Amino acid sequence: MAPKWLPSVNRLLRGIDILNLKSKLPRVGTTIFTTMSALAAEHDALNLSQGFPDFDAPKALRESVAKHVMDGHNQYAPMTGMPTLREKIALQLHQYRGISCNPDTEITVVPGATEGIFCAIAACINPGDEVIVFDPCYDSYEPSITLAGGITVHLPLSQGNFSIDWERVNSAITARSRMIIINSPHNPSGSTLPLEDLHELERLAEKHNLLVISDEVYEHLVYDGAEHNSVLQLPGLRARSFAIFSFGKTYSVTGWKTGYCVAPPALTAELRKVHQFVTFVAVTPIQLALAEFMKNEPDYPGTLAAFYQAKRDLFCKALENSRFKITASAGTYFQLLDYSAISTEADSKLARDWTCEHKLASIPISVFYEHPPKQTYLRFCFAKNDDVLLQAAAILCKI
Repeated sequence: MAPKWLPSVNRLLRGIDILNLKSKLPRVGTTIFTTMSALAAEHDALNLSQGFPDFDAPKALRESVAKHVMDGHNQYAPMTGMPTLREKIALQLHQYRGISCNPDTEITVVPGATEGIFCAIAACINPGDEVIVFDPCYDSYEPSITLAGGITVHLPLSQGNFSIDWERVNSAITARSRMIIINSPHNPSGSTLPLEDLHELERLAEKHNLLVISDEVYEHLVYDGAEHNSVLQLPGLRARSFAIFSFGKTYSVTGWKTGYCVAPPALTAELRKVHQFVTFVAVTPIQLALAEFMKNEPDYPGTLAAFYQAKRDLFCKALENSRFKITASAGTYFQLLDYSAISTEADSKLARDWTCEHKLASIPISVFYEHPPKQTYLRFCFAKNDDVLLQAAAILCKI
């Protein structure tokens, strides 16, 4: 005989209809990254969809985490981040960007770039404020804006080269505009913003008193001799920007979910007010290990461009005899492939079909648009071992 309380529990488990719960994110479901990785696992497919390396982080970094765990550094870190790590971040910013930052008032360690972006938006966006984003845009931006009560204004990047039309941006700015979010190097396209674009952003932001979030998590993955341009290097932008960075991308430890935000003191103070009630702190032994590795290997980030460019070039060269149209990625560890000579199917359907039929998973970029244009791109991650990239290319050359 079932317990008397079981029917009540079953009613509660049915959820929304009983509790009269109205979703704050009614259009949001499972992310495409989770969906495609699960599909790849189900069909034993090569997973070039979700953006993570399939190789280990530097051995010294991994050993350092184990050491700090075993040495007993397992309690709460300071809310703003371990002082030694914030000091090493400041040194790295000076080494690679030529800027000076106060580690106490301008640098905050966060449990992943996504959390940093969320906290920056929650700290500054009020109901009715408009935030401009550029499609295709990373999928965490709009939900964060929506939860803050803001209005997301989607502007498309130019088709083909994924550049910003600044005249269109100027026309989209209204009295309610509060913030612009940029991402360079850009996920999913692999494009980068030249310095003249940042000067134009600086001009518009100062003219209209706009805040800026600059998603720079792939800062060290810029190819063909180009340099990354940061908002922190332009005085007019630095004064009004949250710059977001990721240790996961730089040190091949995406599962550690650790990043940092650099912003002027007033903005940092507001971000920290939110951060302390979202996650409060990042993981202590991971922070200590990163600080130790950065001290011992300060030049490591400078090796990444050549390392990943070799993987990009290997993958693209192996596809020379395929039917795909290829423009080599300028940054990130993603490569877009244009399948227009192969199929007229929608990218979302094709990505799923090829995962099941050809055992190779990718990401359709239409999911990064509010209103997807007619396009024929799939995104492939080349942060993989060379044999995996060659195997993937061999599959694609047969399609």
